[in-house]
Amino acid sequence: MAGGPGGGSREDDYDWLYGKGGTGGSRASGSSGSSGSSGSSGRAQSRPDDEHTQVLRPGSAGPPPSARRPGSRPGSGSGSGSGSGSGQPPSIAPEPGRGGGRGRRGSGLRRPRFRLGLIKWLLLAWVVFLVAVPLWAYSDATKVKFEPKGDRPADNGGTNYLVVGSDARKGLPGRRTDTIMVLHTGKGPNLLMSIPRDSIVDIPGHGTTKINASFAYGGPRLLTRTVEQNTKIHIDDYVEIGFNGFVSLVDAVGGIQICPKEAVKDKLAHLDVKAGCQQADGRTALGYSRSRHAFALGDIERAQHQREVVSAIGHEVLSWKTILNPVRYYRVVTGGARSVRLGEGTGPVALAQFALAMNHVNGKSGLTCGVPIADLEVHWDTERSERLFKLIRENRADEIGKKLCTPTGRPR
Repeated sequence: MAGGPGGGSREDDYDWLYGKGGTGGSRASGSSGSSGSSGSSGRAQSRPDDEHTQVLRPGSAGPPPSARRPGSRPGSGSGSGSGSGSGQPPSIAPEPGRGGGRGRRGSGLRRPRFRLGLIKWLLLAWVVFLVAVPLWAYSDATKVKFEPKGDRPADNGGTNYLVVGSDARKGLPGRRTDTIMVLHTGKGPNLLMSIPRDSIVDIPGHGTTKINASFAYGGPRLLTRTVEQNTKIHIDDYVEIGFNGFVSLVDAVGGIQICPKEAVKDKLAHLDVKAGCQQADGRTALGYSRSRHAFALGDIERAQHQREVVSAIGHEVLSWKTILNPVRYYRVVTGGARSVRLGEGTGPVALAQFALAMNHVNGKSGLTCGVPIADLEVHWDTERSERLFKLIRENRADEIGKKLCTPTGRPR
């Protein structure tokens, strides 16, 4: 019967499985007249699951799917055997990134991940540096008692900083203050208000005299009490800036811009500047903020220059150049800590808010003004000053107009 056991066509039907001579001669010994037992014996010796005996005939489309090795690709399992019976397993292509070719491709995949991880660590280290330096500098800053005992004005919202510029030099009896300002933050724009040092006010226990005498008599506590008693404004925090440290701080930020309206020469203040905006180092900025004899309005105009200088320092301290330059950042933060004395209770958060506020008190984002005055003898204008103080007390700085808040304190 055609195609039966021993028939040529039947043998050809199994060539895809055994190959020509792939059974080690068992099929070659069988003739056309032999019984089917020899064929079955050959098949028993060459099991279909012996993959190394599966040989494709030239031009064959490959074994049926049931005979392929799981995971193999068509045509890839017998390229090396071809009926030779060598026993070599089919080669398997390596997976991407493994085995052969690993060096170049694997390293190429790992390099971006390594760089990304390095960037993350650098960013984390930078954040730690930005936080750790101010905390360390704050712990090194001098703390002073400023809150007066007894009855004090009510705290009606917002935050009020008493900002003092002090001077302690050899040959001077005690400490003096040429700068007295109140910085208000809260609803509406930030407000920086100068209190001229020659303002005639009542100092508790010392009668009526110039306000800066209160600092000489009783330090930060008596000065705070004097300000609170005459303005009814509750003082929340205290920042005292030493003039010696002031010079170092200005130099640490690479100088600040000042804009005198006229040329100024003042030997007492070691000042010699031309009119117009210009860069000033620490020594020049200090002289500019302290000079009064070279100006027609004396102490009134000096207070105006002090607000200009303090605002310029705040702008430079918080500029991108400070944040991105670690050397400058370290010098500014540590220099600032050495140049100030802070009130007890004025924490690092309050100090950071103070620095941010000082960067937004000049120009469109804030208000700067002097206490409304009645004359150049620096008597306060009772009606106008009370209106201004009340708006600050009630945290209503958004209602303070430019007619009430003027650079010199005099009405427009």
